[in-house]
Amino acid sequence: MQLYNKLSAEERAELIDNAGKSRLTLSFYQYAKIGNPQIFRDHLFLTWDPMEVLGRIYVAHEGINGQLSLPADRFNEFKAHLDTIDFLKDIRLNIAVEQDNKSFLKLKVKVRNKIVADGLNDDTFDVRNIGVHVDAGKFNDLIEDENTVLVDMRNHYESEIGHFKNAVTPDVDTFRESLDIIEDDLKAHKEDKNLVMYCTGGIRCEKASAYFKHKGFKNVFQLEGGIIEYTRQVKEDKLENKFLGQNFVFDERRAERISDDVIANCHQCGTPFDVHTNCANEACHLLFIQCDNCKTEMDSCCSTACKEIHALPYEEQKELRKGQGNSNDIFKKGRADHLPYKKDLRNIFDVLKPQKEA
Repeated sequence: MQLYNKLSAEERAELIDNAGKSRLTLSFYQYAKIGNPQIFRDHLFLTWDPMEVLGRIYVAHEGINGQLSLPADRFNEFKAHLDTIDFLKDIRLNIAVEQDNKSFLKLKVKVRNKIVADGLNDDTFDVRNIGVHVDAGKFNDLIEDENTVLVDMRNHYESEIGHFKNAVTPDVDTFRESLDIIEDDLKAHKEDKNLVMYCTGGIRCEKASAYFKHKGFKNVFQLEGGIIEYTRQVKEDKLENKFLGQNFVFDERRAERISDDVIANCHQCGTPFDVHTNCANEACHLLFIQCDNCKTEMDSCCSTACKEIHALPYEEQKELRKGQGNSNDIFKKGRADHLPYKKDLRNIFDVLKPQKEA
C-alpha cells in the first residue's frame, strides 16, 4: 500500500507532459477538530494519489491546509470526495488566478502540530471567535475609510512584490513575528480604528482575527478568501482592483500577476522587477529577486562566490556540500547582506504617526 510519493520531480514532470491534460491549481483550508491526524492523512493520500493530485497538504488536530493541483477533468471527483467529509462539505476552493500544469510535482500530505506555524497557545483564547469576513466590495469600501488600518499578514518577501494600496506591511520573516508587532503598534487604536487584515488565501487572518479580538481589538475584519478570492470577485463583479503587483504563492509558479504594477526591484542591480528565483548554487538556494539581465550575467546565482561554485562539475559541487548544513542565507528570503538592493528595512508603522500625534 503506497502512502508516500515515490516519483522524482523530473519523472512527474515527464508524466504530466505525456498526459497532455490541463491541470487546475487550487487551495483551501479549514479549522476543525481532527481526532487522529495520521489516519486522516493516510486516507487523503490513498484517495488523492489515484486522482493524480499533487501538492502540499498539512493536517493537524486543528484542521487542514492544502495547496494542490489536479487534472481539470477530475475536479468534480475531487470535490465529491471533499463533500463526503463533514467539515469539508461545500468548502470554498480558491482557484489560482494563473494556471501552470507543473505548479506542484509531488504529493506531500504531512501531519503537523499546526496547519500554520503561529507559535500561539490556542488554549488562552477562543479560536472560533473570529473577525468579520468581508467580500471584495465591502473590503474596497473599508480600506477607503479614514478610520481603517489595513494590515498585510504575510511576510516581507511576499508583500515586497505585491500588496494593497496603503497597506501596512510588517517587515517580518514569519507570521508569528507580525502578531506582537501589530498589537504593540496599534494598541492605542484598539477601539477607534477598524483593523482590516488580508493574506494569500485567508488562513493566517482566520487565526489572527481571533487573536486580536482576544487582545481587545473591537472592530476586526478579514478579507474572505484572501487575495486569491478577491481577484476572482474583482474580475467577476467588475470591481476596482486595489491590489498592486503580484501575489506571492508557495508553489513552482512563485507568484500570480494581479496588476501590471511592478513595485519591487532586482536585488542585484536595482532595476524595477518582481520575479523571485532561487540561487542556482544548491548549497545556497537563497530566494531573491533577480532580473533577466542579472540572471544571465550571474548564471542564476546570487553572488560571485555562488556563481563560481555553480560553474564547478556537479560531482565536485556535491563533494563540497558533504557535511554542510543549509547556508544561513536561505532563511533570509532576499535580505542577505551581499544583495545591494535588498528591501529597505524601515518602521512600517510610520504611516500611523500623524494619527498618534494628533
